[in-house]
Amino acid sequence: MSLKDDLSTKLKRDLRSADEIQLTVVGRKSGRKIPRPVWFGLQGEKLLLLPVSGSKTQWYRNVSKDPNVEISVGKDVYKLHAKTVSNQQRIGEIVGKFKEKYGDGDIKRYYRNFDSAVELSLSS
Repeated sequence: MSLKDDLSTKLKRDLRSADEIQLTVVGRKSGRKIPRPVWFGLQGEKLLLLPVSGSKTQWYRNVSKDPNVEISVGKDVYKLHAKTVSNQQRIGEIVGKFKEKYGDGDIKRYYRNFDSAVELSLSS
């Protein structure tokens, strides 16, 4: 097993026990790194993110311009490449994963627009 495989296995294990992660994006105007806590879902080899205000969410707009992000789980930082999702069927699947993890009530309470999502691959 390679070092990259070891890191991927550790990341997946850490994500399974976490409720939120720190997502760091690069500001599309400032060029600065901007960290923020986010909820997430997992599906196979994919880390799923759902922006609270959909495509109007600032971190989503930053990811749309620069898809290179960092996530922090505990003390570990991982560099990943984000892929924006606009397909409504896929977004519905991602919303379903969030509801499984956080409950329907919290998703209805905190999330206002379901027109976009983000996927990050956890495998090499």
